[in-house]
Amino acid sequence: MSHRYGVTTRKAVAATLLAAVLPLSLTACGGDDGAAAGGKGSSSAPATTESSKPQDDGANTVPDTSRTLATIKGSNGFQFDIHGAVRDQGGFLTVTGTLKNTSGKRAFAPIEWNGQETNVRRTGRSLAGMTLVDKAEKKRYYVLRDTEGFPLTTTGITGVDAGDNGISFFAQFPSPPEKTTQVDIQIPLMPTATIEIS
Repeated sequence: MSHRYGVTTRKAVAATLLAAVLPLSLTACGGDDGAAAGGKGSSSAPATTESSKPQDDGANTVPDTSRTLATIKGSNGFQFDIHGAVRDQGGFLTVTGTLKNTSGKRAFAPIEWNGQETNVRRTGRSLAGMTLVDKAEKKRYYVLRDTEGFPLTTTGITGVDAGDNGISFFAQFPSPPEKTTQVDIQIPLMPTATIEIS
């Protein structure tokens, strides 16, 4: 009899604690998304909703192709055109661009683009292996993660058809100091390129 009472009491206490903690957890998660997006729409939502196809959502993820900061050509037939590296109000830097296949046949994205972290590998194909290097400050910046460990970058890129017009992509990083105007962008298996921050 006392055993059943003890179990019931423990369940009641656990339920009370859960009811008290859950709203706080949800508030913390909600505030983080707004900061990451800088008030311009959530750029982290694509990373947590669908990972079966390349994500392309909102103004932060669709590049303005009227200018190109750098063109990165790899020996694997892939070409990255970097169109923007823009600081957001929340202290983030969003890199946008277009991925193309310049070879004569369908090319498959290398697994190295995903990055090496175990937590990121479980989220599926992505561009989480992309990094930025601030040579002046001697710092390397990695793609940000959301509260569930998903990278804040385009996900689901597996194969790209030959002559494809391009797949839009984005990747969000912590913003370097304001005095930093240039960073090197590094994508696994691709040459390094220097881009201007705006």
